[in-house]
Amino acid sequence: MVYLLFVSLVWAFSFGLIGNTLTGVDSFLVATIRLGCASLLFLPFLITHDISVRDRGRLILYGAVQFGLMYSLYMRAFYYIPSHLVAIFSILTPVYVVLINDIRQRKFSWRYLLVAILSVLGAGIIKAKELPSGDIWVGFMLMQGAGLAFAFGQVAYRDWKYKNWQINDRNVFSLLTIGGTICAACFSSLFTDWSTLEINLEQWKSILYLGFIASGFGFFLWNKGATQSNTGTLAACNNAVVPLAVICSLFFFGEIKNIDTDALLTLFAGSILIFGAVIIGQKISRRKN
Repeated sequence: MVYLLFVSLVWAFSFGLIGNTLTGVDSFLVATIRLGCASLLFLPFLITHDISVRDRGRLILYGAVQFGLMYSLYMRAFYYIPSHLVAIFSILTPVYVVLINDIRQRKFSWRYLLVAILSVLGAGIIKAKELPSGDIWVGFMLMQGAGLAFAFGQVAYRDWKYKNWQINDRNVFSLLTIGGTICAACFSSLFTDWSTLEINLEQWKSILYLGFIASGFGFFLWNKGATQSNTGTLAACNNAVVPLAVICSLFFFGEIKNIDTDALLTLFAGSILIFGAVIIGQKISRRKN
């Protein structure tokens, strides 16, 4: 759980960074570069002789969905909605984690689903007054697609790791990011307008930070944490980033103006529900063990 919460803190800054410094830069290209940086970071650790060709292909596919498809949809959402709404519209990811896990395991874990729903309620409270309209619906749907892709990838990798516990995560992680890079690059080749592309020095700094830190170390620690957590905790931690991201938007990027006491109270109440869901998930795990 420590890995998941630490990465949530790192990712909280990423929402505001993308929404406020990368405006105008093609989202598909940014996704490709980010995942390319992550691949370069872990490529020196790649060891594949202990896994079959089929498993290598499976990991590349998981990465294409979890990272490539997710990032392409996620980055595109910033074109339609501000970063704090991108964070808020990811609140259904915990439910997707639980449901996808149940489908794969052919069972129904109502306790874990309850934890996920509690986490969603907490995130919803934080910005319950924000009602989507116009293009915001497009951003909302893009984020649901991104949430489904991210949920599938982390659950699928966790299941694979359970069956291959002897394999070190860092020795195969670049297969996931390579799959993601290929997927994002396909989107970029189709939709990037190269004739109008301009990236200044500050934007390059942001992209490289997002690539090596948020995407590289972040995704690695997240997937590693996922293999060490039960479904309920994993689902709830998917929403721990929401209050943190909104706080960053409020106090670091100045995205939301004139904050009143009521807004701060809803942020606090929502945060309590989310982190309470994380704690409940841990208790369920201990009780089962």
